[in-house]
Amino acid sequence: MDRQRTIGLGALFLILVAVAAAWTRIPRDQPAAAPTPSAPVAQAAPSVSAAPTPSAAPASAAGGEASDKEETAGFDILPDGRKAPPVPASAPQEVTFGVIVFAYQGAQFAPAGARTKEQAKQKAIAAAAEAKHDFSAAVAKGDHGSTSNAGRMPRGMLEAAAEYVLFTLGKGEVAEEPVDTPRGYWVLRRID
Repeated sequence: MDRQRTIGLGALFLILVAVAAAWTRIPRDQPAAAPTPSAPVAQAAPSVSAAPTPSAAPASAAGGEASDKEETAGFDILPDGRKAPPVPASAPQEVTFGVIVFAYQGAQFAPAGARTKEQAKQKAIAAAAEAKHDFSAAVAKGDHGSTSNAGRMPRGMLEAAAEYVLFTLGKGEVAEEPVDTPRGYWVLRRID
């Protein structure tokens, strides 16, 4: 009798685990985010872009998320003003990197009372110059999230400009100029 009870309880446990696993995979309808106002992008300065706004468009059927194009609008411009080309096929599939972050008003995760976008850009430019000589010292001057070693990053995870800059850097190289991302200006260093 005890053996049958043990087998029964084990089977019940397995059924509960299977139901819980299936339950977590059921897609849930989430309300669309309300659009937020954004400043118009100045035509004379292509390297300055407005922050992306959440899309109220329906989610795609494949992944249930807004398209990458909608989420990264405005962050495909390189520091020199050109549109970021695709990462070359010869670039590595993964890199280890360090990043120095300078958040600004309106950037994701920016603290209340964050600096202006122009102030952040100036601080990032100064940090990029210092980072070429002493990356760790420059990291200490960055905002929360700055680190000498952020770990491994596979391709396809970042916005077009940041991804192009990071994956085209040589080993140990620091980017010449900061890159604008939805989270603020980034000074990037490829470790390996």
